[in-house]
Amino acid sequence: MAQTIWVNKAKLSENMVHDADLPILADGALRLKIESFSVTANNITYAVIGDMFGYWNFFPAEGAWGVVPMWGHAVVTESRHPEIGVGERVYGYLPMGTHLDVLPGKVSASGFTDTAAHRQPMSPIYNQYSRINADPEHDPTKEAERMLFGPLFKTGFLIEAMFRREDWFGAQNLVMTSASSKTSMSLASVAKDLSPHIKRIGLTSKGNVAFVANSGLYDEVIAYDDVGSLPAAASVAVDFAGNSGLLRGIHDALGEHLKYSCLVGATHVDARGANSPGGNGDAMPGPKPILFFAPDHAVATIQELGPKGFGEAVATSWKSFLGAVDGVVEIDERTGITTAIPAFTDTFQGKADPAIGIIIRP
Repeated sequence: MAQTIWVNKAKLSENMVHDADLPILADGALRLKIESFSVTANNITYAVIGDMFGYWNFFPAEGAWGVVPMWGHAVVTESRHPEIGVGERVYGYLPMGTHLDVLPGKVSASGFTDTAAHRQPMSPIYNQYSRINADPEHDPTKEAERMLFGPLFKTGFLIEAMFRREDWFGAQNLVMTSASSKTSMSLASVAKDLSPHIKRIGLTSKGNVAFVANSGLYDEVIAYDDVGSLPAAASVAVDFAGNSGLLRGIHDALGEHLKYSCLVGATHVDARGANSPGGNGDAMPGPKPILFFAPDHAVATIQELGPKGFGEAVATSWKSFLGAVDGVVEIDERTGITTAIPAFTDTFQGKADPAIGIIIRP
């Protein structure tokens, strides 16, 4: 029996547990039993802009329901593929559930791609699975951190790489919303290491100011209510919140000093509006906000650095980031697939504590 959490795509606070018998495994396929996955604001973004970028299509449900993608670990419990055996562990894109069948292609010692037909229209980045035994990024003592921060960290890494390629559009300040979020912290860490001349300014709610300041990743932390106090200096802004009112506040405060406005994700879904991902972009002072799609920038950065150089650069920054956040986030492991429901709902409603990293072991 497989269990999956189905979410109402039009009303993300509504969900249900869907039970289904496991089908006969297809030739060449693997059956994965999901061991663990994280629940973060990243998953909320997948759901909020799921129709725009096809995130609902990876693990199809029925009718108005969808399955939110997660990042995590799984073990092969049944194999009809000659190169991958039962008991092998993998890391990659998984449903919020207990099982997943995949059809491996491009198999190598380090990984494979799920070649299931319904997944091919989407970005190949999400169809790749790492084989833990030969995965250079795997650290058995940091599995939780990889699930919590790994995909988000790479987004932060790619944002910094994009800005550095463009010489930061002539800016001297980097303004980030949702400064307590894992992606914002990742960007701040990479910028601190690779672009130390850029001042990192984190915007967050009053309740999270202390947490953000204590992280040591930002040069200055400003509460959302004080957005008007942003320094009048050449700046780029990265909005992780998806809050159109806040974004407008940044544009109003900086005006002609704002050189580039970047939209990434949508953690404040209750305040999404015209200037958030999926909106119609009402005119504001300064540049038009541009949506950042990580897979496209991954291709550009890999072309720039080469696959080997890209892997080495990410690994170096990742190691530095893990040191920076060591002890900053407490790991909260929860057992049973139904524990994913309140974890997802709390994160969606903005009730999740940024100092807590939630891991589900279904």
